[in-house]
Amino acid sequence: MGPKKAAELFRAKNPQAVKYSVTLFGSLAATGRGHLTDSSIIAALSPFPTTIEWKPDEALPLHPNAMRFLALAADGTQISSWEAYSIGGGDLADSEGTFSESSKVYELTNFTGILNWADQNGKTIADYVFEREDPSIADHLSRVWETMKDAIRRGLDAEGALPGCLRLSRKASSYYSKSGNSAELLHKLNMLFAFALAVAEENASGGTVVTAPTCGSCGVLPAVIFLLKKAYGFSEQKIIRALATAGIVGNVVKYNASISGAEVGCQGEIGVACAMAAAAAAKLWGGTPNQIEYAAEMGLEHHLGLTCDPIEGLVQIPCIERNAMAAARAFECAAFALNSDGRHRISFDQIVETMAATGRDLQSGYRETARGGLAMEWRNIRGKCVLSNDSCNEKNIH
Repeated sequence: MGPKKAAELFRAKNPQAVKYSVTLFGSLAATGRGHLTDSSIIAALSPFPTTIEWKPDEALPLHPNAMRFLALAADGTQISSWEAYSIGGGDLADSEGTFSESSKVYELTNFTGILNWADQNGKTIADYVFEREDPSIADHLSRVWETMKDAIRRGLDAEGALPGCLRLSRKASSYYSKSGNSAELLHKLNMLFAFALAVAEENASGGTVVTAPTCGSCGVLPAVIFLLKKAYGFSEQKIIRALATAGIVGNVVKYNASISGAEVGCQGEIGVACAMAAAAAAKLWGGTPNQIEYAAEMGLEHHLGLTCDPIEGLVQIPCIERNAMAAARAFECAAFALNSDGRHRISFDQIVETMAATGRDLQSGYRETARGGLAMEWRNIRGKCVLSNDSCNEKNIH
C-alpha cells in the first residue's frame, strides 16, 4: 500500500514525465516481490514505462523500507527524484517527516491517559474515538467491516495454490468445511482458523483486505469479530464500537513504537493484531475499559520477540498460519482478562515500550529481510526458489 501511494504521489507531482525508474532498498527490496510491491508501483505509474531495480543489501538512512523514484523525460533526462519510506500500515515518510491521511494522532497518545479519561467521564474507549472524530468515522468503520466480511467470504470460497514459487495450497475452504463435523469446542475454533486463513490467503493472492494493523496481519481482527458476530449475533453498532476500540490499540502502538515488521519484527504486526483483536473481543463481551486494556496488553506481551522471517519474502510461511494462531490467542486473552477485575502489574503502555526496545535489539536478519530464521533455514535446505516470471530478475522493465 505504501509504495503504491508513493508512486501515485510522485506521478501527480511530475505530470511531464514519460517514464520512470524506481529503486527499492533494504527490506522493501528483500521482500518486495512477495508483497507485490513491484506490480503495485508499475500499476500506479501505468501506462508509462517503469524500471524497477532491487537493492536488498543497500539501505537508506531513515527506515528499512526505502524507495527512490526518478521521473524521466523521453531522452532519459532526469526531471525529478524523491526518496520515500513505507513505514507500515500504508503510511509514508520522507526526509521532511511522516505524511499520510492516517497519520493523525489523538491528543492522548498512550493507553493510560485514555483509561483515565474514560474513568473520569464515565465513558468507554470507543466514546473517546467518536467524540474526537467527525461523524463520518462510523461510515468509515462500517466500510471497514464490510470489506473484512467480503475478504472472509472470498477466501472461504477460493481454492488452489497461492501465487509464488512455494505453490502453497489454500486451506481456508477445507478448514471451514471440516469445522461442521467438529465437536462444539473444536467447531468454533476451526471456524476461527478458517476465517483467519481466508483473509490471510486473500492478502497473499493480492485480494482486497483491511490493514489491521498491516496487510501481513490482516486476518486476525476480522476472524475474531466475524466469529463473535456469528456466534452471538452482536448488532452492527456493537461491531463498529469494537472496531473503534481496536483502532485505538493500533494507534497507540503506531505512535509510540511501530507496526512495521521491517522495523520491529513480526511482534509489531501479528502481536499488535492480536492485541487489537483481544481488545475488540473484550469490548464485545462487555468488558470494562481496564479489562479491555488488560486483554490488549496480554495479546502483545505474549508475542514479544516474534521475528519476521518470511520464506522467499512471500507473505505466506509462516505469516498465514500466524494469523490463525494469533486469532485464537486473542480469544484467550479476552477471556482471561474478563475473568479478572482488570487490575494487573504491567500496563499496555509498558509492553509497547518493551516491544519497541526488543525490536531495536533484533538482528536485521529477523526484521523482514527474508535473510534469517525460517527464511535462511529454507534456503539452506532447498536452495533459492526460482519463479517462472519476470519478477525473478534483478531488474524488471515494464
